[in-house]
Amino acid sequence: MARYTGPAYKKARHLNFSLLENGRELARRPYAPGMHGADKHKKLSEYGTQLQEKQKVRLMYGLTEKQFRKVYEKAAREKGITGENFLRLLESRLDNLVYRLGLAKTRRAARQIVNHGHILVNGKKVNIPSYTCKVGDVISVKENSLEHPAIKEAVEATLNRPQFVEFDAKKLSGTYKRLPDRSELNSEINESLIVEYYNR
Repeated sequence: MARYTGPAYKKARHLNFSLLENGRELARRPYAPGMHGADKHKKLSEYGTQLQEKQKVRLMYGLTEKQFRKVYEKAAREKGITGENFLRLLESRLDNLVYRLGLAKTRRAARQIVNHGHILVNGKKVNIPSYTCKVGDVISVKENSLEHPAIKEAVEATLNRPQFVEFDAKKLSGTYKRLPDRSELNSEINESLIVEYYNR
C-alpha cells in the first residue's frame, strides 16, 4: 500500500483522532466527513477496533503498510514490552525527531526537509526519513539551510518540546537525549491493540 498523501484533516475526522496531535482537525467538526458524518455511529468488531488503531498510528507517523510492519517485527524481536518498543522505534525515526525538535510543523514537512538534504546527523548529511537515530545523536540543520524560511518559521512557532530531546535554537541543532517514556507519548494510542492485530 502506498503512503497516504491525501487530506490529513479528513482522515483525522474519519478516525476521530488528531493525526497532528494538536486537536485542530477535530476542533470545528468533531465527526466523520461526508453528508451524514454527524449521524454515523458505527459499532466496530474486535478486528475493526484493532485495524483502526493500527491505521491511526500508521497515518500519524506517515508510514506505508510495509514500513509499519517492518518496524513492528523489529520491536517484537527486542526485549521488553513489544508495544512500547514499537512506539520508541517510531519515535527514533529521523523525520519524527526533526518534527519533535520543532524544525518542521508536521511530520510530512519533516520528511520533506530530510528528503531535500537539509538535515545532518552527527555532522553527516542524511536524506533518508526512516533512518533510525540512536540516543546521543546530534541532529542539526545544514549550514546552507540555516535561513530556510520553513525551518525558521517552524522553530519560531514551536513552544514546547518533549524532554527526551534537547534543542539549541541559535545553532538549530538538537540532541536525542534518551528513549522516550511511555507517559511522554500520545495517551490516546492503545498500542496493545496493534500488537493483537499483528498476532491474530
